[in-house]
Amino acid sequence: MKDQMGLITYTADLAALLYDMVVTDKYGIYHATNEGICSWAEFAKEIFLQVGMPIKVNPIPAIQYLTHAARPYNSRMSKAKLTENGFRKLPTWQDALQRYLKEIY
Repeated sequence: MKDQMGLITYTADLAALLYDMVVTDKYGIYHATNEGICSWAEFAKEIFLQVGMPIKVNPIPAIQYLTHAARPYNSRMSKAKLTENGFRKLPTWQDALQRYLKEIY
């Protein structure tokens, strides 16, 4: 979908951050994702680009993609608490995707 925006999270990056967090006394609720925002269509385009497949992605509005569950158009949450407490930002989602694809191919 071209109009549902979100944040991508690579579990390997999240796991490393969680390890860094549990060895501190900075308890609380955090939102953690890789840096950057994209639509589902942009994510699909980047996947095909990175694997070298000349696939054309035709972005559609969410209203044309029927699902049983309602999805928000913007699912971003603030990650400010991470940086306020001295935790490093995760790499960009494009970098995370590249490392993930190298791992599975």
